[in-house]
Amino acid sequence: MMFDDWSGVIRVILIGVMVYPAVIIMLRISGKRTLSTMNMFDLVITVALGSTVATIILSPDVAFAEGAAALALLILLQFLVTWFEVRSKAFTSLIKGEPQLLFYEGKYMDTTLKKERLKTDEVRQAVRSEGILSMDEVEAVVLETNGSFSVIKKENAAGESSLKDLRD
Repeated sequence: MMFDDWSGVIRVILIGVMVYPAVIIMLRISGKRTLSTMNMFDLVITVALGSTVATIILSPDVAFAEGAAALALLILLQFLVTWFEVRSKAFTSLIKGEPQLLFYEGKYMDTTLKKERLKTDEVRQAVRSEGILSMDEVEAVVLETNGSFSVIKKENAAGESSLKDLRD
């Protein structure tokens, strides 16, 4: 249970040394987006990559070439999804959620809060984490597509609103 023989340990070390640079090279080729956690789909791909690397290293039933092919396939699929996402709004709406307005101009968006299974306490917590004492200082709180909260302070600034892509 604790130790079978040295061949298993040596295999893990050799495959690990081979897979590490392979992963780095593939990720450098595919770009930064592959490892971002911008939305749920990106997070799933990141977890899948980690799981695949662990399987390649630890499972004697998976040859290095098979594992490298699996990694390349995941990265290629991620590249293709993001390529289509940048070019098609319809495809983007399938893959990515939309940011949701949770609080706006002094009012909680109760329907949205229920839909997103959030409480007003969580909205206030997001505001506090930005160092804001009063909700009166807040123009809006947005639940972003990656699950984070954006808190927008009230200001008298001209220019394009960061809230323009949100639905009413």
